[in-house]
Amino acid sequence: MVARLVVSLSGIGSAPVGPSSELAGELGRRGVPLSLLLAPAHVRRGEALDWVRSRLDGGDALVQHGFDHRDDPFALRRRAEFAVLPAHEAGLRLVAARAAFARHGLATDVFAPPSWVVSPGALLALARHRFAVCADLAGVRDLRTDRYVESRVRGGGPKGLAAALRRGGVVRIGVDAADLPGLRGAVLGAVDVVLAHGADPTTYADLMTGSDLGRLTRR
Repeated sequence: MVARLVVSLSGIGSAPVGPSSELAGELGRRGVPLSLLLAPAHVRRGEALDWVRSRLDGGDALVQHGFDHRDDPFALRRRAEFAVLPAHEAGLRLVAARAAFARHGLATDVFAPPSWVVSPGALLALARHRFAVCADLAGVRDLRTDRYVESRVRGGGPKGLAAALRRGGVVRIGVDAADLPGLRGAVLGAVDVVLAHGADPTTYADLMTGSDLGRLTRR
């Protein structure tokens, strides 16, 4: 089985666009698209949003990265936004998130929770609200068929790549814009290793179901 490669970028808008743009350019020269993780409540008009739109027009995928990244108000200790939410509360946040995206002409049916942690209730809400894909810390789920592909998300560097490549599974590399340009070399090195083993680059929108919404903007 041929391995597949997904590279995601988070923290867009909270760090300068330049280093992210440089990484995207290097990946583009290697034929690797990006999955852009964007928190709807944090989207603002300006350079970052313009850059995201240009990347989506070029074939990258939009991933809804939670809503506002606030801690779960029901948790007894600090937990990531969607880590322990019941279905009803998760659904309310999903509705608000889609409305926030729509105000900026964005739409997607691909979801990744903050810190990659999602509760059973949130998974139920995602399916009810017709999301197609959810990427968590340990794998990627097709919400329409409940098919789950195990693959841990990793940062830049070679750790764990050999085992994933031997299995012919999915190699997931997650990059935070705040870590650029410092980790750019490590990320590109890991990508080059994976590509040298014949992996096919893809996005979270295409990995499970061939979703189109992850690459569409509405203007």
